[in-house]
Amino acid sequence: MKQLFAAVCLLSLHITACRHAAPSRYSGWPSYAGTKDGSRYSSHTQINAGNVSQLQVAWTYSSQDKDPDNHSQNQCNPVMIDSVLYGTTPRLKLFALNAATGALKWLFDPAAVDSSAENDPYAFFKVSRGVMYWQSEDGADQRILYGAGARVYAIHAKDGRPVSTFGKGGYIDLSEDLDRPAGSYNTFIAATTPGIIYKDLLIMGMRVAETADAAPGHIRAFDVRSGRRAWIFHTIPHPGEKGYDTWEDKDAWKKFGGANSWAGMSLDEERGILYVPTGSIGGDFYGGIRKGQNLFGNSLIALDAATGKYIWHYQFVHHDLWDRDLAANPNLVTLHRNGKTIDAVAQITKHGYIFVFDRSNGQPVFPIHEVAVPPSDLPGEAPWPTQPIPELPEPFARQHFDSADVWGITPEKQAALVEKFRQVKYNAMFTPPSKAGVWIFPGFDGGGEWGGAAVDPESGILYVNSSELPWSLTMVDVPKKNGQDLSLKGMGKTVYGKYCMACHGPELKGNGSSYPSLVDMHKKYKSEEVQDIIEHGRNMMPAFTQMPADEQQALLAFLMQVEEKEPVAKLLPKEPASAIADGIQPGILDQVPYTMTGYNRFLDKDGYPGIKPPWGTLNAVDLNSGRLLWKVPLGEYPELSAKGIPVTGTENYGGPLVTKGGLVFIAATKDGKIRAFDKHTGQVLWEAPLPAAGYATPATYMVRGRQYVVIACGGGKIGSRSGDSYVAFALPEGR
Repeated sequence: MKQLFAAVCLLSLHITACRHAAPSRYSGWPSYAGTKDGSRYSSHTQINAGNVSQLQVAWTYSSQDKDPDNHSQNQCNPVMIDSVLYGTTPRLKLFALNAATGALKWLFDPAAVDSSAENDPYAFFKVSRGVMYWQSEDGADQRILYGAGARVYAIHAKDGRPVSTFGKGGYIDLSEDLDRPAGSYNTFIAATTPGIIYKDLLIMGMRVAETADAAPGHIRAFDVRSGRRAWIFHTIPHPGEKGYDTWEDKDAWKKFGGANSWAGMSLDEERGILYVPTGSIGGDFYGGIRKGQNLFGNSLIALDAATGKYIWHYQFVHHDLWDRDLAANPNLVTLHRNGKTIDAVAQITKHGYIFVFDRSNGQPVFPIHEVAVPPSDLPGEAPWPTQPIPELPEPFARQHFDSADVWGITPEKQAALVEKFRQVKYNAMFTPPSKAGVWIFPGFDGGGEWGGAAVDPESGILYVNSSELPWSLTMVDVPKKNGQDLSLKGMGKTVYGKYCMACHGPELKGNGSSYPSLVDMHKKYKSEEVQDIIEHGRNMMPAFTQMPADEQQALLAFLMQVEEKEPVAKLLPKEPASAIADGIQPGILDQVPYTMTGYNRFLDKDGYPGIKPPWGTLNAVDLNSGRLLWKVPLGEYPELSAKGIPVTGTENYGGPLVTKGGLVFIAATKDGKIRAFDKHTGQVLWEAPLPAAGYATPATYMVRGRQYVVIACGGGKIGSRSGDSYVAFALPEGR
């Protein structure tokens, strides 16, 4: 009944309440997320609800550079400029394709100009979600700018050559010029999501390490012609700056990192206002060494795009202990509420909420309440006593997980999952991490995630996909040096606890394809290969360039099961980086007394979620009223459907695309399909299999009178095989 009522309301909206025609800026796909306002919307109507069932493959492009071991990914949302499609491959090559045929025009390979990659074939097996386009006023200078690791390259759009006058012969290095001394932070930095081009400025965020020694996530603008830094906004405030007093430690700006914008930004070009969502402070799950509210972590910050000057902010999680990064760029939309027209900015969150603010001044459009949350039982921890919860819009993900929600496919699996549930003590949202364990629901990857939301500018309706899977978080003491075991292997166990346990677990068993098992590494790799991985990183693992030589040696001995029992001091280089026999090198990491046991999804032994379905959903939320209009499962396990189990949905990564033609396109699902939903009712109107799962956001555009929908098929997550294809769909020619 609720879904029928929602459909009637939406049909009424469609017929009578379209307040203005979609602006012409929505007729192409020139930016990440379609436009710089983050809408993921297209005004094209050639493909529509009446004919979408006729879609067929128009072309396929394969870069042939996927990882044969299924660890590579491709999350790129490509851009289309002047009938040319620009995007990236799993190995972070940049391509230009004929947007109508998929024929390759040129290919730029960063490994060919970076000598550090010569001895590491996996150096560029990282993540790219898209590229940026800039052209001079006279149109003579056209550039594609994109990230590969810590570097941001400027490439001539016409022929794929680096722009030699930009930065260091064609690139800038984001690990430099951060207003912190070299050596004071972990140098792992990667430009995973495109920044924003504003006039002649390139504005960049970045991914940084998750550990307490992470680099500061400051927002910087660079001259798009020269690469010189134009301005910087300190997301961990320096003395005298806004937010500095939210830290008890007045030297926090010298020590801590994170508060980085890794998921993209949005821009109001008319006002010249940049909207920057940030992640948590480095050291995700223990904050005893960073007491205070911790601005500007977990915040939406409005900045003057021309100067970087602060305008307003809102913090969504105070003193984050749950890795509740703002994982997607916000959506700019014009709303109509209580007789007023409001230019608004809407931000989705991992925990399934949507916060909506007046774009100009940051005033909430709907009431937000500071709600009391539980205290911590970990010595030294000081959680913030309240957390903000919006009254509206209604959440798009479930907010509570209890024993009654545990679900198994068979009675035996149900019983096993109930027992597994009971091993974790706490289940209320915002319960601080504990040795007794807490449930994170929605999980670490959302709820909402980096795929973001799409918003229809005509109706003010937001479309967002969600994963509804619990994860558990259990804290343990960081292993300390055993004074009786001074062997390399013994000390390596301590180093493992310091750097590796949070991802790979206390027993080295890992967790899925993103965090592989390290058990019996000596049977799979040579010592020099493992050392190379430690130094350069691989797949989701960053390079541990900051790890001292003696710690590397000890960790290597532990992972490779070296049986040497000599005291470590006799086996180290003559001038070791630190005297590990007397304790690991002092630093911010050594001040963290607790770590987690790994990122643990709540699954049965066959890999199915242990919570009542749906496990993945697509949702429509009216931002004018704040009401959830419809919710439908997203994705399917065919083997479960064959047993008569209703469609469950799957865990999903990647975002939606909404069109004036009445459709929501989305891939994102573990079953490796792309689908088109009726945006008014949530009914599936079309679906097609992909060569690999499309963990990316689709793009759409018109070329030579024909509309295309294209998706990157990279796979490589949650057990999916890796791919290196782009597939474009269109109606049969002549239709």
